[in-house]
Amino acid sequence: MTSDMNFVEELKWRGMIHSMMPGTEELLAKETVTAYVGIDPTADSLHIGHLCGVMMLRHFQRCGHKPLALIGGATGMIGDPSGKSQERNLLNEETLRHNVECIKKQLGRFLDFESEAPNKAELVNNYDWMKDFSFLNFARDIGKCITVNYMMAKDSVKRRLNGEFQEGMSFTEFTYQLLQGYDFLHLYETKNCKLQMGGSDQWGNITTGTELIRRKLGNEHEAFALTCPLITKSDGKKFGKTEKGNIWLDRERTSPYTFYQFWLNVADADAERYIKIFTSLDKETIDALIEEHRSQPELRLLQKKLAEEVTVMVHGREEYELAVEASNILFGKATKESLTKLDEQTLLDVFSGVPQYEFDSTLLQGEGIKAVDLFAEQTQCFASKGEMRKLTQGGGVSLNKEKLASFDRMVNQSDLLDGKYLLVQQGKKKYFLLIAK
Repeated sequence: MTSDMNFVEELKWRGMIHSMMPGTEELLAKETVTAYVGIDPTADSLHIGHLCGVMMLRHFQRCGHKPLALIGGATGMIGDPSGKSQERNLLNEETLRHNVECIKKQLGRFLDFESEAPNKAELVNNYDWMKDFSFLNFARDIGKCITVNYMMAKDSVKRRLNGEFQEGMSFTEFTYQLLQGYDFLHLYETKNCKLQMGGSDQWGNITTGTELIRRKLGNEHEAFALTCPLITKSDGKKFGKTEKGNIWLDRERTSPYTFYQFWLNVADADAERYIKIFTSLDKETIDALIEEHRSQPELRLLQKKLAEEVTVMVHGREEYELAVEASNILFGKATKESLTKLDEQTLLDVFSGVPQYEFDSTLLQGEGIKAVDLFAEQTQCFASKGEMRKLTQGGGVSLNKEKLASFDRMVNQSDLLDGKYLLVQQGKKKYFLLIAK
């Protein structure tokens, strides 16, 4: 851990500060501070929308301070109205426990939970201190400290109550900011946690916590707030969403190849912002990369470095190298060996945009079927047998990245990739994926 780094300065040059309560910078300069970020456990994986908050904790720890990751096991049962137009589904205890375990494992790739360092990260779950808190005690001890007028003044509440969204707001959701405020109070008292961080949409909830601490414990008890901007794309669209939905950190939900491709394909303007936010590279390295990229944008140096750093951080070096190799299958000189390394999901992701044909798997039994019959008759890879013959004779047809020596070569079960796929290539760039059913 590096303690001579200034956390606020680090966030400023990275473009990661939206709002900061007066006195925050002074607090961080005079002592080792404990801070937390809340993470909603509504799924058993984080997605890249969570990464800005997680990276704040990572930079915080690198600057010598102590990070807490708070999993909202209790608040996840209710739902936060901030930035939402609808009340969310409520989760049961068993699902939440599973989600918390999975998220902790993922956070371990970003934060040091294991060392003996005094600022090692901790994971806390607000279900642990909320589960035995009775409604009557909460209403008496916490509810009396914050007025309804104060709660109604928050933007997240006003927007729901002023008819911006038709659904209105349930009492359950209205209490959310008090519950989140109580988390801050609890961590302040039990962990000496003086700072809460989060996205800019959380400012109202976070400042309710600082106010609750002051009103409950006295004016001499100060707590602070710092938020990062909500990440958007340069075209104004929501960051982290694709046509298929969220980009997840769990490889079962988003393959490392698709994850890598997401970062590789961001726009130049976005790459300049994202490499500051989503990596731990220092300012000197990033400035040099940006300069080099601007002089030769066609090489996409920024995107390649961004994709490497984030993929290695989330999935490890080996998965990153496999993702690079998989990317080269479509655009570079790949071999059959490269193809056979791909797991089924990555194979499908790599070739998701190419025409696909299904055929009867029994055709491959025994000696199998002639390539020309399978590719031009049973499927429509070629318009006619004659076209395929001509292309094969000119060396223009490949099966599983190996050139076909003859158009009537037998294709059988030993040719299948992952036991069910054949990759047919016409020329350099035209692919077909055949699926044995």
